[in-house]
Amino acid sequence: MKTGLHPTTPLSRSKERFLILICLILGTIILVPILKEFAALRIFLDIFITAIYISMVYTFSHKKRHIYIGALLAMAMLISLWLQYFYQSNLVFAIGRICGILLLIMVIINTLAFIFKSEDVTIEVIYAAVLVYLLMAFMWSFVYVLLVLINSASFNVAMSLEQGSQMWSIYYSFVTITTLGYGDITPATELASSFSILEAVVGQLYLVVVVARLVGMHVSSKSR
Repeated sequence: MKTGLHPTTPLSRSKERFLILICLILGTIILVPILKEFAALRIFLDIFITAIYISMVYTFSHKKRHIYIGALLAMAMLISLWLQYFYQSNLVFAIGRICGILLLIMVIINTLAFIFKSEDVTIEVIYAAVLVYLLMAFMWSFVYVLLVLINSASFNVAMSLEQGSQMWSIYYSFVTITTLGYGDITPATELASSFSILEAVVGQLYLVVVVARLVGMHVSSKSR
């Protein structure tokens, strides 16, 4: 057996789910800006976000309690997302994003549990490790959107970036978690600065811990 899980556990055969989510997140980053060159519509981003949240619920298919909670959180998030086209409400928007953050946290914890319960470095473990990193960045982008909702002056955003959509927050989140720091978006309040620092620290700690874990698993597997 190559993992610490029971061989009949669906999560131990979930590399397709991990890979689908990875492709959807990367598609959001790459394809949405390309599609908006042909039609400047916010709907492209919302379609990708919808697909990501549906896929995240699918990762809970081995645990009924988790899939029920995940489905409820995803439903609240998606209702608030698409309701904005017909009814603008900051409260509904905020509730939806909070539910989205909670679901992301659930998926991250669930995937981390899979990584640390595994005994060997398999392709699905690598997929899971990559997915957690991407999901963390995606989660922080929702946090930044909430900060702007609380205080519209939370960030200084370059004129070339569209602050009306969530793409700027996704861009800023990935730049922050990878500690690139281009400077075209900067935190303008103490709260925004604190969350930016926290994301950068968590992102670096994750890489250190997970790489150490994967190396340890590989060495242990070779010694066995």
